[in-house]
Amino acid sequence: MNIDQIINNIYTLPEASLSRLKEHIVEVRYPKGHILMKANKVEHYLYLIKKGLVRAYTDSLANELTFWFGKEGDAIISMSSYVENQRGYEHIELLEDCELYEVDSRDLQQLYFEDIHIANWGRKFAEQELIKTEKRFISRQFRTASERYKELLINNPDLIQRVQLGHIASYLGITQVSLSRIRVDIK
Repeated sequence: MNIDQIINNIYTLPEASLSRLKEHIVEVRYPKGHILMKANKVEHYLYLIKKGLVRAYTDSLANELTFWFGKEGDAIISMSSYVENQRGYEHIELLEDCELYEVDSRDLQQLYFEDIHIANWGRKFAEQELIKTEKRFISRQFRTASERYKELLINNPDLIQRVQLGHIASYLGITQVSLSRIRVDIK
């Protein structure tokens, strides 16, 4: 996706504000396997995915727990760093070679003070990220693993082709063996 599409999918900006925001955005590329963000670190950049696939995970006692996948058009952000300038809890790993749009969140915060349209864009951005997080939380708390897998098939069928089953099982909160059983039952 191009940067104009991604920005305007969040909130449509007047041309002057869009141009001003784009002056602070740099296109970067990283290879599959790259760790874009690390836990216990204040992150000063946020990213918008032009091309590629990423996952967010946290370390648990026994293994890694995947809790989010991002693909074209999605934002990659440590909300703890962005909102409170605190260390994040998540690692972000690239699951494919990625082309990303990078913006320094400190520059973005300054633009919020200088341009009301960009400030409104930032508010809509934060609101959308909150809604996505809430939906993931509700799904995890109130749906069975089978229901969550079916939801994944409906809403993001391409992820099944692009993501290792181990990461999908982790995302669903189950073992790979349980995921295999669910997949057989659904067929």
